[in-house]
Amino acid sequence: MQRSWPEEIYQKAKITNLILISLYALENSGQKITFERLLKECFNLFPQKFNFSKYSDWPDARKLDRTLRSLRKKKLVLGNPKENFSLTKEGQKEALEVMNLLKQRKLKLK
Repeated sequence: MQRSWPEEIYQKAKITNLILISLYALENSGQKITFERLLKECFNLFPQKFNFSKYSDWPDARKLDRTLRSLRKKKLVLGNPKENFSLTKEGQKEALEVMNLLKQRKLKLK
């Protein structure tokens, strides 16, 4: 998995899709996926979507927290901030589809 994506590729992508890609990358690296580790991965891969508007060098956890809850409601993600996170089978499938679309620059816009 690459370390960051060019902004022009992901700038109009849904933040839910970018979180799925980040989760997928962490799962494949075999790392334990804590909330903090996921925030770091999201910020590293997609810095302009997960930063504070006034402090672009810092990740904004609110962007991850709210969206992560919706992904859990959709049954794409399991876990909670006090423990670890993982993708469900459906979440893994969705993450792969999203990643392929992103690579092809065909990811659905907001």
